Amino acid sequence: MSVNDPIADMLTRMRNAIMNGQVVVAMPSTKLKAEIARVLKEEGFIESYEVVSGEKPHEQTLRIRLKYVGERRQRRPVITGLERVSRPGRRIYTRKQDIPWVLSGLGVAILSTPKGVMTGQRARQLNVGGEILCKVW
Repeated sequence: MSVNDPIADMLTRMRNAIMNGQVVVAMPSTKLKAEIARVLKEEGFIESYEVVSGEKPHEQTLRIRLKYVGERRQRRPVITGLERVSRPGRRIYTRKQDIPWVLSGLGVAILSTPKGVMTGQRARQLNVGGEILCKVW
């Protein structure tokens, strides 16, 4: 199955897994997806991630372990929302002074910049703009 927007597919798989209360979600891996997972791990939205090699070199799987808080019955996901901003049909770029705040700083905007994939706050510190990939809160 070919996917036109692999990042949107990643976010949708995570959203569906959270709605079903699953702990682990797996998807085909790319470098950009692994970098987004790294940022989510650094910001505390997921517990962990790993890239698992398949039989062939190009068959890698990204496994993300979702993070929940609370006891068994009152368990809630840490991620309450995922939104894809820039799409293949409409790319959204931002300058360093126009990087959006997500929920007044409670969420993060993930950007692809010339210095790598990072949060909006980190991009402001480094004085770089870039493509807004998604927002997570």
